[in-house]
Amino acid sequence: MSRVSEIKRITNETEIKLSFNIDGEGTSTLETGVPFLTHMLDLFAKHGQFDLTVQANGDTEVDDHHTTEDIGICLGQVLKEALGDKMGIKRYGNAFVPMDEALAQVVVDLSNRPHLEFRADLPSVKVGTFDTELVHEFLWKLALEARMNLHVIVHYGKNTHHIIEAIFKALARALDEATTIDPRIKGVPSTKGML
Repeated sequence: MSRVSEIKRITNETEIKLSFNIDGEGTSTLETGVPFLTHMLDLFAKHGQFDLTVQANGDTEVDDHHTTEDIGICLGQVLKEALGDKMGIKRYGNAFVPMDEALAQVVVDLSNRPHLEFRADLPSVKVGTFDTELVHEFLWKLALEARMNLHVIVHYGKNTHHIIEAIFKALARALDEATTIDPRIKGVPSTKGML
C-alpha cells in the first residue's frame, strides 16, 4: 500500500506544489523562499523518515506569513490523503526531543478532530528574518487540514532557534509513531469503528 500524496495550490498570494510520502527515507527537496522554514521542514522529513518535496513561490516581499501558512495547509491536506482509511495505524504518537537547553514534547492523535494546543513561550519574535509567531500559524493550519489533535508543550528553553527546532523534530517523531502500521490492529484503532 502506497501512502503518498501530492497537491498543487495556487492563490493570489502563493503557488505551492508539495508531495509527501509517509513511508519514505527521510529525504527532502525544498524550495520555500523562507530559509528558516526550509531548515525546519528538512529536519522534519529527516527525523520522521518522510519524503517531502516542496516548491513554493509566495509574496515573501510582503512577509513570510502567506507562504508559511499555505505550506502548512498543503502539508496537512497531503498527510490526510496519504493516510487514506487509516486502517492499522497506531493513531497516537508522543515524542520528547531535547535541543541543547530546550526540551519540547509533541503529542498527536490522528482522530479526525482538529485541535492545536500550543504551550510554548518563544523568547524572540524573530529567528533571522523569520517571524516566530508563524510557528503557531503553521502548526494550526497543519492540524486543521490533517484533522488531527496536535499538542505542543515546551517544557523549558532559552534559545528560540533551539526551541523551534526541538518542536519540529518532536512533531516528526510523534507523527512517525502515529502513522506506523501495527499488524496487531484490525481495522482502525477506535471503538467508533472509524476515524
